[in-house]
Amino acid sequence: MPLIQLKEQRRDLVVALQNRKGPISGWELMQIAAVQQAISAFEEVIADLDAMEAVEAA
Repeated sequence: MPLIQLKEQRRDLVVALQNRKGPISGWELMQIAAVQQAISAFEEVIADLDAMEAVEAA
C-alpha cells in the first residue's frame, strides 16, 4: 500500500504542476524527486525479495 500511495502522491504533484501557470520552484521539484527516490527504493526492495524468493523456490 505505501508504494501505491507514493505513486499517487507523485501523480498528484505532477498534475498540480502541469495545471499551473508560472515557473516551478526548486522546492516543488525537490518534493517530486524525493517521492521518486522513495518509489525507486521500494521497487528495488521488492525486486530483491522476488529474486530471493525465486532462488529459494529453485
